Formats: sequence, structure tokens, C-alpha cells
Amino acid sequence: MEITEQLRTFIDEGQDWERKATSVKGVNLIRLPKTKNRPASLAIDINPVNDHGVPMKKKGIMIMNAAELAAFRVTMNNEKIDTLIKALEEVLPERKSAAPQAKPDILQL
Repeated sequence: MEITEQLRTFIDEGQDWERKATSVKGVNLIRLPKTKNRPASLAIDINPVNDHGVPMKKKGIMIMNAAELAAFRVTMNNEKIDTLIKALEEVLPERKSAAPQAKPDILQL
């Protein structure tokens, strides 16, 4: 089954807010419920995982189209962000990591 067919099946048969893992670590699909103004849709949830396979953040970044992805790429590649994060790391204490979790049903990309 092609990716587009799998996505159509997921949007048609998936549950509201259901997550589906992909073969790319830290990248999941989320089925968004329909609203008054739009039908049910899908979004990509990007939340990198640590060495134990645990998501680094409680919530990831939800991306619904190529324009949003491009905007995040431009922002993340800004050199001033590197300067800011280095300063933050000097000020903030180091954080502990959480326990690993298993993820079944993976969509191969």
C-alpha cells in the first residue's frame, strides 16, 4: 500500500487525535477531528526522541503543510538561535531524562 493510500485510510478510519508512528524517529501523524469549518485532517507531529527512544518534549511541533515546514526550517536555522541556546545552557541546570516507552504500528516512509 502506498503512503497516500495509507494516509487516506488513516484519515477515513482513524479516531480523533489518534497518533500513528512513522519509520522516522520522532515523527508521528495525528488525525485531527473535523470542525465546523473543515473536515477531519492530518498533521505531522515532530518531537525528537532521546537515546532511549523517549520524546524530548511533552508536546511536539504540529505541521500541517509545506509552508509551515519551510517557516520552521528558516527559524531553526537562524544563527541567533544557536547563540541564544548556548546562553540558556549556561544559565539553566541540566535536566533528567524520562524512562523509555514502546511504539507499535509504524508507517514506513
